[in-house]
Amino acid sequence: MSEIAAEYLSAQARRRNAVTLLFFLLAALAFLLRTVISPQLMNMVVSYSTPGGSFPEKLHIGTYAIFLVLAAILATRPIRLEGDEIRLFSATLLYAALFLLLLPYLAVMGLAGSAGFLIDAYLAACAAAMIMLFLGEDVRRALGNVMLGMLVLSAVIGTVEAATRHRLFPYPIAELQFRPIGLTYHPLALGAFSATAIGFVVLTRWSVWVRALCIAILFVGTAASGARAALLLAAGEILLLIVLLPWPGLSARHQRQAKLVTLLITLGAGAALIAVLFSAGLLNRFSNTLFDQNYDARVKIYDIFQYVSWKDILLGMDANETMRILNEKLHLPFIESTPVSLTLLFGFPIALLLAVTFFWFIFQLLRQAPLAAWIATAISLAAALSNNALSSKSPDVLLLVILLLAYRNPAPPAGQAGMAATRRGSDRPRAAGR
Repeated sequence: MSEIAAEYLSAQARRRNAVTLLFFLLAALAFLLRTVISPQLMNMVVSYSTPGGSFPEKLHIGTYAIFLVLAAILATRPIRLEGDEIRLFSATLLYAALFLLLLPYLAVMGLAGSAGFLIDAYLAACAAAMIMLFLGEDVRRALGNVMLGMLVLSAVIGTVEAATRHRLFPYPIAELQFRPIGLTYHPLALGAFSATAIGFVVLTRWSVWVRALCIAILFVGTAASGARAALLLAAGEILLLIVLLPWPGLSARHQRQAKLVTLLITLGAGAALIAVLFSAGLLNRFSNTLFDQNYDARVKIYDIFQYVSWKDILLGMDANETMRILNEKLHLPFIESTPVSLTLLFGFPIALLLAVTFFWFIFQLLRQAPLAAWIATAISLAAALSNNALSSKSPDVLLLVILLLAYRNPAPPAGQAGMAATRRGSDRPRAAGR
């Protein structure tokens, strides 16, 4: 009987592993679809970000895929949460409930057109967070590795695009100067994603030399994107990671010495790299002052409040009317400011509520996370707030949530990884359900 029971348990374990692998592949595909397929590619098939079209066309194919994967997980496997996962799930569920309650309000106020943006940018991120929590720590880290690998590849492609002046994917927006996009939707996104990834690469279990190479590739990709704010943030991020992160296995005195040597080497190598990038023409946007036309547009956008009423500020206004004022009065093509965009879309009280709950949710994900995750998140948010990434149908929030959940637990030493997995498998979960 014991042999029969052992064979049964072994078969059950193989089945669970096969199902977990299947959901890992499906989740990775869904996350990559949402991140890599740009609005430009979507518009070639449906009216995703162009005027007209039905509401289902306004949602990204990756968003549909994420919700389908979440539904499949809920329908086919038991859900086990343990330890801090319970708190994270509660925070995610509460944050998602806010948007589910907000959608009827927008319909009543005649702002239903904004629902697609909230679903694509924020509800999809909540669904991705639940998928990550339901699949377990090892799968979470593997999904994070997939996304980081995609970002490193995007930086490589962006660098090649900058050198060849030819993009891999279509990008119909006319610009004064060629800028690459890699596997992202915009040059600024290439810079922001590359800068964000630098801090999370430090938290992987990859070898030191692989991590150093990836960081160098991501830094060059940030420079190639022409995103000046992201490049400055990335440079500061690397210095902060060197100075602030603890170096295990060394005494305090030896840590200071090793960090000083590493810092000097990094500064020297960085200066040489900057010289090479300048000579290659990848830093042409730094040849002028930072206070150029793009900077003026980000400041001038606040003049729009001179042309709207207090009712529009408090309750929001029609997006088409906002664009008319923007084009005719301010002579700007679009709003490159998240605070202005959210205020005019939903009204100031709702915009304030969205901002407060967003930072609360990110803080919940950061609690007990490594210092490198805090630094990477600060860089990500600073880069996103320098444009309209948080007020558009972009995958910025989704990507940040995935990486935070993937790497919020420090990686154990290589020899202890298998032992930790064995212990987790034998521990009884604190909460379980379907």
